[in-house]
Amino acid sequence: MSFLSLLQVPAVTLAANIIWFPDTFLLSKVPAAAKLMDKKSIQSIRSSRDAFLQQKAQTLMKDMQSYYIFVTSWMMKMESILSKEPKPDKLSEDLSNRCNIFMFVFLTIIKTTMNMYMSMQRPMTKTSVKALCRLVELLKAVEHTFHRRSLVVADSVSHITQQLQSQALASLSTAKKRVISDKKYSEQRLDVLSALVLAENTLNGPSTKERRLIVSLALSVGTQMKTFKDEELLPLQLVLKKLDLISELRERVKVHCDCSFLYWHRTVFPIYLDDVYENAVDAARIHVKLLTLSILKMHLTYLLNINICWCHLLDKLCKEIEKDLRLSVHTHLKLDDRNPFKVGMKDLAHFFSLKPIRFFNRFIDIKAYVTHYLDKTFYNLTTVALHDWATYSEMRNLATQRYGLVMTEAHLPSQTLEQGLDVLEIMRNIHVFVSRYLYNLNNQVNFTYQFLRKKFYIFSQFMYDEHIKSRLIKDIRFFRETKDQTDQKYPFERAEKFNRGIRKLGLTPDGQSYLDQFRQLISQIGNAMGYVRMIRSGGLHCCSSAISQLDCVLTDLTTNSAEGTEYFKMLVGVFAPEFRSIKNMHLRNFYMIVPPLTVNFVEHSISCKEKLNKKNKIGAAFTDDGFAMGVAYILKLLDQYQEFDSLHWFQAVREKYMKEMNAVVKEQTVQSTSQDEKLMQTMNLTQKRLDVYLQEFELLYFSLSSARIFFRADKTAAEETQEKKDREEVAKTGLGSSTIEGSPGESSAK
Repeated sequence: MSFLSLLQVPAVTLAANIIWFPDTFLLSKVPAAAKLMDKKSIQSIRSSRDAFLQQKAQTLMKDMQSYYIFVTSWMMKMESILSKEPKPDKLSEDLSNRCNIFMFVFLTIIKTTMNMYMSMQRPMTKTSVKALCRLVELLKAVEHTFHRRSLVVADSVSHITQQLQSQALASLSTAKKRVISDKKYSEQRLDVLSALVLAENTLNGPSTKERRLIVSLALSVGTQMKTFKDEELLPLQLVLKKLDLISELRERVKVHCDCSFLYWHRTVFPIYLDDVYENAVDAARIHVKLLTLSILKMHLTYLLNINICWCHLLDKLCKEIEKDLRLSVHTHLKLDDRNPFKVGMKDLAHFFSLKPIRFFNRFIDIKAYVTHYLDKTFYNLTTVALHDWATYSEMRNLATQRYGLVMTEAHLPSQTLEQGLDVLEIMRNIHVFVSRYLYNLNNQVNFTYQFLRKKFYIFSQFMYDEHIKSRLIKDIRFFRETKDQTDQKYPFERAEKFNRGIRKLGLTPDGQSYLDQFRQLISQIGNAMGYVRMIRSGGLHCCSSAISQLDCVLTDLTTNSAEGTEYFKMLVGVFAPEFRSIKNMHLRNFYMIVPPLTVNFVEHSISCKEKLNKKNKIGAAFTDDGFAMGVAYILKLLDQYQEFDSLHWFQAVREKYMKEMNAVVKEQTVQSTSQDEKLMQTMNLTQKRLDVYLQEFELLYFSLSSARIFFRADKTAAEETQEKKDREEVAKTGLGSSTIEGSPGESSAK
């Protein structure tokens, strides 16, 4: 071995982590060699090894990238060539292509480099470790490609071998004819001919290692005496070289892709797992790496070491997922900077797309592991603080949507820290609730129905009272006779007169008129309807949040939701026939009492709001949408939306207050030169009072318009009846289907 060779080959790996340094071996085993080399030469050889490692440390990443491109390109060509069905007219070309793709150039520098680092006790940078691990992955990817296509490869190898043998035989036949054609006899020529015949006979059979060795020995004799021309010998040698490589393809793949030497370099495994975790996009790499480790007959200590690394990775992943879910659910608290452009973004969802990883006699299912951890954590924390059930339910849903984790419902009793009313307590005392609470909602139809029956009985008695009925009939007659003069608008003064006139009939001990009590009755009816809507909306929200991850339940949820939308319709359908019957003709005057009722309501509402600024806040309130809901509901029951709209009541109110406000402004302009401050203050207060009343009427108008939407105020009873008939006709003809009003829920309510 020359000095130059020692510089070019710094070390040779014999087996596993056993590495052989030629210079050290020669100097220790052949003392005479030490005399032939001076100390400077020996030092230069040792320096060359250090230089080799330094160079590799600098070029490893670049080599890895180049090899990565080479391997991926080779894999694509491999798939492309093997997936094509061979054509009979291009069989030879196809076999040549397969032969070329099978002659893969394996990388052998990984083992030597890692062993040199360990043998020379040189520290390896993390970058070098990552690059070497990537190269190992590429080797295992090549092995896996051959394994996955093993059936096609085995079949192709058989045909390629025959093709190469045929090419070699053709070349030998040409050479043999050339020897035979020479008539000069000699023993050397006879030996050459015998060698060619032996090689020819050996090639006519399976391409075993022994036969290929015989062919090689025979040709060492057969190529003498210029048996082959220069242009013939080189192709023959190339064919035989290919024959060796193809025949030993399986053994070559096994040897070159054997990574059992990693057993002696187990310290790199934690670094590798950290790299996989930080680059979650390439999480599938872990399959290849564990495939490398799974083929090793490992010591128990090594297994424990890898298990510890695994547990560290999985625990880290679990904590990161839990943290992400918590921060996402509590974004309103702004606990952390979540801007991906500032803090970066790591998509850990790639880990959950991995199939279970086989590692020796166990399977590692990352998705199941993290799911179990989150289920356990959420359940335990919910048992400690039941009021957080909604938060953990939202985190479960988010885990399903973001990471595809199939979470388990906790099935724990849900509680809340919100200091609101207890729904069950409200249902037991609904009559108290609707009289004291301003606009809250419910979906217990039977309870609500029983309550409404009692309230409508009182409602009917009030409307049947002679004083009320006579006043309403009188106002109806007045409006019909004067509507042309009043521009089809019911006069505000008439409604105000009605409101004041009712007070003359008598007051309760607390100073309330009959119209005040009637207004309260309508508000209670509206609150009952409002409670229906509130609880139903809350229930739908809770259900949709709780079962958003269960696609199979969506159909049931849709059905239940559709039934819920019929509750208002049911409560209209139950009472409407009775309200519109001939025996309740006195109720048809209701639309005319709505204007004085609104005047009464506005005065009451302003009084309640003014109490908010006083020490004694008894009776103080800032909203009471129950009144608007009650008016809209009763107008629907009586089918009197059109009659009420014909009064153009809110337009009349708006014109009345705008007229008075303009008059005050005009008077202020006239009196602006006056020095009477008391008069100016009075006008300012008047202006403010008018503005407050107009604003309150506007709010009532908007609330009433919104409430009418719940009862489909856009259609009259006749139009709804015709629509129902049309749906029934369509259902009978089989052209469609719809829900008939007389549903079981309706009958149960009755």
